[in-house]
Amino acid sequence: MKKIVFATHNQGKIIEMKEILKGLPLEIISAEEAGVTEEPVEDGKTFAENALIKARYVASKTGEWSIADDSGLCIAALDNEPGVHTARWGGEAGQSVGLAQYALNRLGDKENRQAEFFSAVALVSPQGEEHVFQGSIAGAISDKLCGEAHPKLPYDQVFMPNGYKHTFAEMPREEKNKMSHRGQAFLLAKDWLEKNIVK
Repeated sequence: MKKIVFATHNQGKIIEMKEILKGLPLEIISAEEAGVTEEPVEDGKTFAENALIKARYVASKTGEWSIADDSGLCIAALDNEPGVHTARWGGEAGQSVGLAQYALNRLGDKENRQAEFFSAVALVSPQGEEHVFQGSIAGAISDKLCGEAHPKLPYDQVFMPNGYKHTFAEMPREEKNKMSHRGQAFLLAKDWLEKNIVK
């Protein structure tokens, strides 16, 4: 394996993944750079199922190893919404005010602000070899938007990991990547790649 295609068009995720996987002698390109402009229907019931759907699709289209993640926020007081619908939560209402603000609106003045981020990373070969790595981090939803929004990572402005008084959006990217749900899952994937693929 000399090249790996990240099955996403989300520039924020691409930047994070390249930082986490730096040091590996692999060329990391986006799905768009590999010529894949379409996206499969993500109809899985879990984060792992959706990550596999995306990675399988891009591996089949490119003939290269593919890596994909599916991540989501589960807010305890909202019956663990938005879950697997994190990116499309709230329909027009969510899109019009922004997903982070929509989360704040839905929570209102509820005292229970507990939330947890989950991530599943799927690694799929053109021959159908599959591996899934998972990470999670518990925290709370702030009572207002905090920090600068990162591209396509809206909830970073309202999620505060346990033990911290600032949100993901207020952290240096390296600090966030060391603890985040996505960072955990990608570090497990990096470890597997180092031990099994990169020689």
